Amino acid sequence: MGVAQGVADVEGTAYDWQEPSVLLIEDDDADALLVEELVADCSPGMRLTWVRSLAEAREALTTASPDCVLLDLHLPDSTGLEGVAAVRQYADVAVVVLTGLAEESTGLAAVAAGAQDYLVKGRVEAELFGRAIRYAIQRKLAEHAAAALQAGQLRAEENRRLERGLLPTPLLRDPVGLEVVARYLPGREQALLGGDFYDVVQTPDGSVHVLIGDVSGHGPDEAALGVGLRIAWRTLVFSGVTGARQLRTLEEILIAERTGEQIFATLTSVEVLPDGCSTRVMRAGHPGLLLRSGDRVEWVEVAGGPALGVLPGGVARWPVAELTLPDDEAGLVLFTDGLFEGRIGPGRERLGEEGLLELARSMAKLPAESFVDGLIGRAEALAEAYGGLADDVAVLHLRRTNRENEEDRP
Repeated sequence: MGVAQGVADVEGTAYDWQEPSVLLIEDDDADALLVEELVADCSPGMRLTWVRSLAEAREALTTASPDCVLLDLHLPDSTGLEGVAAVRQYADVAVVVLTGLAEESTGLAAVAAGAQDYLVKGRVEAELFGRAIRYAIQRKLAEHAAAALQAGQLRAEENRRLERGLLPTPLLRDPVGLEVVARYLPGREQALLGGDFYDVVQTPDGSVHVLIGDVSGHGPDEAALGVGLRIAWRTLVFSGVTGARQLRTLEEILIAERTGEQIFATLTSVEVLPDGCSTRVMRAGHPGLLLRSGDRVEWVEVAGGPALGVLPGGVARWPVAELTLPDDEAGLVLFTDGLFEGRIGPGRERLGEEGLLELARSMAKLPAESFVDGLIGRAEALAEAYGGLADDVAVLHLRRTNRENEEDRP
């Protein structure tokens, strides 16, 4: 548009008006000449385009973006309020209706039908004409702002609903001696939470089960699928279904619920046994994990299988890998690929797995919360100049703490 170049504030919005463009739809030469004279008198910078029918207007609206339409209600190819509906169908633009003196009630009806204002032909002075055009444009911009605000509020409400399903509170029977830090950061380009999900539950035998996953794509369908997979995983864990059978069941659910054959999900499932050091890890197309021990950080990538849904039909295999933690206070850090796929340079240069490991090692001595926040913050800062982290990021830090030391702390 050639109008609003900047907004001063939300309340009492001020615009920098620069040569508004107006499309006149009028089949009467005399009336069109009158409008041209009004434009010349009230706003020499206004750009006026004249067409004689809605058919011509449609072409003009689809090839250009006028700030306002001046619409005669009696045209060769439309009569009355039909013209208002047609213009609104062609473009979301401010509309000012031109009526005769005896049709003032029709002008009011046009405003009720979506026009921003109406003017009576032959009864409009230049100053009033210019003011009507400017106010109509400003009212339309205010409508856009209100609609955007409402959409933002709806997205925020939807985020809150999705968050309860995708990002649950860890369900721990004996939280003493166990530290869980979880973070989620929506991608910059996403208005809603995406398909990243995680969960942590503890079964009656004392084992702690951990899940992190990522449904391909973005949007409410993918988020809903992530919620379904997470809830199904929790149910399977409490039902005693573990190992490859667990992933086969999750894949069956994904295939049944996904909206297209191209949708898949990556995930890592970890079972920490009651001794606190022995773990079983299954990986389905998901990135590796970080193992923290003292001031050391290592990248661990156990043998795994394909992402869920990539090889349907029960042919995929997911081995269970045994991983022993080096000490009682070692920590596991699971994450989704949005953490290291952000661009950090021109072209296709990305942080990558090696870059992420380097960042993690530079913060190896930090406590869990500071480590996770620092990892996300540094990755986000590196990508800031190149569009930010475009994908969602989920990080889960799980650490067994020394029970005696934990109880001794004030």
